[in-house]
Amino acid sequence: MSQTLRFALSTGGEREITVRYALNAGYAGRDTEQVQHHVDELAELGVPAPTRIPTLYPLSASLVGRPEIVQVAHAKTSGEAEWALVVGETPEDLLLTVACDHTDRALEVHGVAWSKQSAPDVLGDVAWPLKDIEHELDQFTLKAWVRHGDTEQLIQDGTLAQLLPPSYWIKELGDRLVPGTVLLSGTIPMIAGVDQFADAWRVELTDPRGVTSRIVYTVEQLAEAWS
Repeated sequence: MSQTLRFALSTGGEREITVRYALNAGYAGRDTEQVQHHVDELAELGVPAPTRIPTLYPLSASLVGRPEIVQVAHAKTSGEAEWALVVGETPEDLLLTVACDHTDRALEVHGVAWSKQSAPDVLGDVAWPLKDIEHELDQFTLKAWVRHGDTEQLIQDGTLAQLLPPSYWIKELGDRLVPGTVLLSGTIPMIAGVDQFADAWRVELTDPRGVTSRIVYTVEQLAEAWS
């Protein structure tokens, strides 16, 4: 099932894009040593190591949206701050926005691809035409906060210089980036000691001029199954 999303453009005006395909990148940091360290950490938690780095997971387009509430089956789920590339009417019509890849961490140990299919990819409200900002992407800041009760904490704080750029994926994927495709970038490290299993997430991507694309959603745990 496709989803139609409306973005406010950084240059003014709005765009509507119907999402038909979704791809999630993983282990996509530019620092290969840091990526390998992350793979090793996850392996200690029982998460299977990828066979290829970086990795790409195809997802259902129905998972891409802008929900205010993300409903989950249990307490061990969390988001990830990312950028998203959105393909418009042609493969050259590319927008960039903020994204949060909500993931089932308990299911992750059985398969990363499965865990990503179990929760939504949330996209931001503002998008930039990629051609206008490609030269300055490394200066964009990417931040995420988690809320537990009434307390909000910064959990991710970095720049897009830490992640493989959109140009990498455009070259790698070629004609797979068809109109209606949304590609999420993979994430930056989380701040040690901050509990990722939160009541709410807030994510912001900000350009050098202070224009920000935002995501805010709460996490609602569903009742247990009747059995």
